[in-house]
Amino acid sequence: MTGNLGWLALASAFLLATHFGIASTGLRATLIGKIGEGGYRAVYSLISLAAFVWLVMAYGAAPLMPVWFPDTWMWFVPLAVMPLAFLLLVGGVSTPNPTAVGQEKLLEQELGPRGVLKITRNPVMWGIGLWSLAHMVPNGDWASLLFFGTLAVLALLGSVLIDAKNAARHGDAWTRWTQLSSNIPFVALIQGRQDLGITIREIGWVRLAVALVLYAGLLHGHSWLFGVSPLPPV
Repeated sequence: MTGNLGWLALASAFLLATHFGIASTGLRATLIGKIGEGGYRAVYSLISLAAFVWLVMAYGAAPLMPVWFPDTWMWFVPLAVMPLAFLLLVGGVSTPNPTAVGQEKLLEQELGPRGVLKITRNPVMWGIGLWSLAHMVPNGDWASLLFFGTLAVLALLGSVLIDAKNAARHGDAWTRWTQLSSNIPFVALIQGRQDLGITIREIGWVRLAVALVLYAGLLHGHSWLFGVSPLPPV
């Protein structure tokens, strides 16, 4: 089920439908009631994995149909954005966060966001979203726009739905959390609700170093992994 833009569009729609149609609707509660929380997570993880694999395969097999031809400056957009995306991803997976599965009880402790969560309370979603949006700029063909656009919608709309879900479930505790954080990166810092110096210290040099090493490693291995250089053509 690959080989043309139609299949890629169908794979994109399937990924979005399975994610938002299950995790963000009453179907989630229905499934948990029938097969339990553990069973739901296992089934949902398998469906999500299958949907993502299909999307990747469909993208790899899709024809190249340019929408625009990238100017030199476009190549520098992902080069500039990816260090922040990596920092959000590294910080997101290594910092306790009540928006993560199984960590909701952190809201009851009223400790407030720490580290990268002071940049955005949904760091993993924004890391994926920024990666996707940045890669759409130099990849001006229909297949890439569908692929990266789907992942951007999945991540960024997902961050909004996560906030809405937590607001409905946790009431005042979530309100207190949102007063100390923002979904859109850096808004809480710009508005003075958090301090940049404290944020950097809480993120720590280890996370910064890991993010930079991952960035440098992917930059070096991008051609081998994906068959295209991330650097602008000479």
